Amino acid sequence: MANKIAFDLISPERLLLSCTADMVTVPGTEGYMGVMAGHAPLVSTLRCGMIDVLMDGKDDRYFIHGGFAEIGPTKITILAEEAIPMTEMDLAVLDQRISDAQEDGIAAKSDDERQAAAQLVDDLKLVRAAF
Repeated sequence: MANKIAFDLISPERLLLSCTADMVTVPGTEGYMGVMAGHAPLVSTLRCGMIDVLMDGKDDRYFIHGGFAEIGPTKITILAEEAIPMTEMDLAVLDQRISDAQEDGIAAKSDDERQAAAQLVDDLKLVRAAF
C-alpha cells in the first residue's frame, strides 16, 4: 500500500466508497485540493462540487453538496451532506438545481445570500461541464 491513502466517502444514507487511492481531489471551501499519502493533517469544510478518486489508473467521480473532510497522512474521510456517484447523476436534475440556485440569487435579500447563490451556481456549472 505504498504511496496510497485510505479513503472513505460517507453520506447520510450510506458508506459510498471505502478504498485505497493514489490521489483524491476534493472541493474545499477555499478551492479544490489534491490529497495523497503523506498529506499534512487538516480538517476542511467542503462546498458543492466533485470528488475525483484516482485508483490504479481508474478515475471515479462523485458529486457532493457540502460536508467536511478530515485529512491525515494515511487516511482521508469525507462526511458529505449529499453524495451521488457521477454515474448515477441525472442531467435534468442537475440543470434544475442550477436553475433553482439562480432563482435563489434573484430572490436573495442580502449580499451574503446573493454571493452564496452565485457560488453555488458556479460550482454546479463546473459539475455540469464535467459530464
